[in-house]
Amino acid sequence: MSAISKMIRKRFGEGDRKRDAGLTTPENVVRYDDIVYGRSRKWQILDVYRPKGVEGKLPVIISVHGGGWVYGSKEVYQFYCMNLAQRGFAVVNFTYRLAPEYHYPACVEDTNKVVKWVLKHDEEYGFDLNNVFAVGDSAGGQILSVYSAILTNPKFAEEYGLKLPKKFRFNAIGLNCGRYRGDPKETESLSNSLMGEVLPADWSGKDLNKLDCVGNVTPDFPPCFIMTSVGDMLKDQPEKLIPDLIRNDVPFTFRFYGDQNNRLGHVFHCNIKTADAALCNDEECEFFRKYMK
Repeated sequence: MSAISKMIRKRFGEGDRKRDAGLTTPENVVRYDDIVYGRSRKWQILDVYRPKGVEGKLPVIISVHGGGWVYGSKEVYQFYCMNLAQRGFAVVNFTYRLAPEYHYPACVEDTNKVVKWVLKHDEEYGFDLNNVFAVGDSAGGQILSVYSAILTNPKFAEEYGLKLPKKFRFNAIGLNCGRYRGDPKETESLSNSLMGEVLPADWSGKDLNKLDCVGNVTPDFPPCFIMTSVGDMLKDQPEKLIPDLIRNDVPFTFRFYGDQNNRLGHVFHCNIKTADAALCNDEECEFFRKYMK
């Protein structure tokens, strides 16, 4: 493992533990933990959260966590995801295979497995399959946006070769502080960068198109809630995606949070102790409700 991957795991882990210190499972949420959705009991596991005391099927949010493709787990996102469940959703919070132990696109393959798992377990966990949404932040935004393009662009899907669920696409998605188009500099020296550890050894510059939803959006791409913030290191990314959405008549809402006196940082919405996170998550869930059937 490279020094940068070790650094990300150490620093991100320290920050997330500090962020969530003192949080516990809310009394109004019921949780089903450590459900295996693939072959690996270490990597391919998920939790389901529902508001307690609510009977019947609920609209679903699938959460694709961030972490630079080398960090993160359902444990890191449990409190954020339970916070979404408190807004009236069944939330699926999953761990996927990380680099460098597993190269890209293992994370996309696992996202596809989770979607198929949800479609098979609607009766058991009360999933309303007419209303399936997803959220992804940072690297999770890249994964979710690419997977959404795979579901809605047959030509792009051929590049991945996944066995996709039939006639499925998300009602809408939330892309939070995400990465949607890479920097051409990534092609210069893959072996000396984080991407060199994330990507398979046989990938070259021409393969990097597979990392981008930009250029692969079609009119069938799901409606998007897109957000970033004043202090987000990826705040230039929405301006790369939005023109593609406009060209293809894909509905979207864009939110830019914070100001010079409130310099909200990358993935601030996961810090559920704050009013800023509450505002963002409320607005995202309200956007989803617009696309319920």
